[in-house]
Amino acid sequence: MKIIKRVLLVLIVFLILFVANIFISTGYFRTIENKFNGDIVKQVELPGAEDITVSLTDSFAIISSTKRDVYPPTDVEVGGLYFMNLKSDSFNPIHLTSSFTKPFAPHGISMIKTDSTYKVMAVNHILGKHSIEVFNLKNSMLTFEKTLTDDSMIKPNDIVMVDSERFYFTNDHRYTQGLGMLAEDYLGFALSNVIYFDGENFREVASGISYANGVNYDKKRNLLFVASPRKFLIKVYKTNEDGSLDFIENIDCGTGVDNIEFDTDGHLWIGSHPNLLKFASYAKGKEKHSPSEIIKINYKGKNDYSVETIYLEDGKTMSASTVAAPFGNLLLTGNVMDDSFLILKYR
Repeated sequence: MKIIKRVLLVLIVFLILFVANIFISTGYFRTIENKFNGDIVKQVELPGAEDITVSLTDSFAIISSTKRDVYPPTDVEVGGLYFMNLKSDSFNPIHLTSSFTKPFAPHGISMIKTDSTYKVMAVNHILGKHSIEVFNLKNSMLTFEKTLTDDSMIKPNDIVMVDSERFYFTNDHRYTQGLGMLAEDYLGFALSNVIYFDGENFREVASGISYANGVNYDKKRNLLFVASPRKFLIKVYKTNEDGSLDFIENIDCGTGVDNIEFDTDGHLWIGSHPNLLKFASYAKGKEKHSPSEIIKINYKGKNDYSVETIYLEDGKTMSASTVAAPFGNLLLTGNVMDDSFLILKYR
């Protein structure tokens, strides 16, 4: 009997530590004290603006918008890509994909300038079927080019182009249902990956990532940055000519990092979820709000970086922030499911 009691005691202690680790590692006990040295410039009425990317050269933004009731979706969703002229103070979004005929619920997006036009790519989800939609943008006119699909698109999240043909995308899960997905979400199992497309073939170039999310490429420094929100990390890789990646280091961010954007100085700006369990409940429709955080990373090289919180709040103004795209002293801040997104001016 004594042996049985000891075994039970060990199991109970293990279970308590196990559950405590889930709460601690997801930021559940973090105190959220509202912080922002700036102002709200405009609240733009556009639902689920999950990803935003800015052309600093030509002063416009492309916004990925999908109206979501819950996330992941249980019904077919319809969304679109929007153009916003940042030279105008009106900040009115223009619908670019109103004539796009196939079902379209865009998630992560990327664009790159090619001569006088831009190539735009968007991750598309329609009830478990995934694709990458490719467009050409000239002025504020978007034309559809092609659809890319592949078995490697298990659960694609974000995408970044290297040039007009080559790109990386993240799969945020290896399993899309059942115990495997639960283990990734709540136990932090590092099973997701990064896929590279060389213009002809798809292949895995990084693995062992816990919920691979936002991804961005710094051409000047030849670096790829990948967000791992479940571990509160930004993973840094050196990119090689053949698309392969060499891991450099993890940046500990202390928050559930999402999409990554750069400013003119190469700083990383990231929309984040400081409490992942709160976010999970919010995404399922069980919570009214989920806290938001925007961080800025000054990355100078291996073991030489700083992480600064620019914006933090309890979610009543903006819930579940996913992106903070800088333009001068403006931040275009997207989210998962709000009916609008905020343009902020920071000091």
